[in-house]
Amino acid sequence: MLVYERMSRHPMTVKPDAAVDATLKRMKEEKVRRFPVIDDHGNLVGIVSDKDLLYAAPSPATSLSIYELHYLYSRITVDQVMTRDVITVEEDEPIEEAARIMVDNKIGGLPVMREGKLVGIITETDIFKTFMEMMGARDQGVRLTLLCPEQRGELAALTGAVAELGGNIMSLGTFWGEDATNAIITMKVAGVDRDELLEKIKPHVLEVIDVREI
Repeated sequence: MLVYERMSRHPMTVKPDAAVDATLKRMKEEKVRRFPVIDDHGNLVGIVSDKDLLYAAPSPATSLSIYELHYLYSRITVDQVMTRDVITVEEDEPIEEAARIMVDNKIGGLPVMREGKLVGIITETDIFKTFMEMMGARDQGVRLTLLCPEQRGELAALTGAVAELGGNIMSLGTFWGEDATNAIITMKVAGVDRDELLEKIKPHVLEVIDVREI
């Protein structure tokens, strides 16, 4: 799966000279947490988050009156608080690469680019939705978490055993195990009896860590 398949297209943007207070109000109305900042030529020049806008607000400890505070706050523009060195991702990158960039840089969203132009935005929410889809979170079946040997052919043998029983594997994920000799596999299977499934896969696993019908 590639970034363009899960990104939000035609993202809402803001101009550098937009007022901070109006931008924050718009963010709340649109229920988003960040806007790419685009100049008059359509170039991406920054990104601004709700935290950037909130941090720009005057301190409550100031001696200014409420009217002076509102006046000063309304004079602050997006280009004064935005992040200028924007971390982006290309639309044809694998979605896991977008997730890695976000984790490594501790950010919650990435503008998506095509030939230097903004074409979308992908956020942590999009990644979470993709993860739910991959793990079959909304599907019913027997969910298994298994500790398996990290050896060539073991995964094929496990899935083959499920197929022999007539089970339909709706999702399957592999994760790091306790060490390099094993791996944790999570799968959700439909169309089989739980006890028959456990008996069938037993020769192919080191341990059944968790099993539940959901």
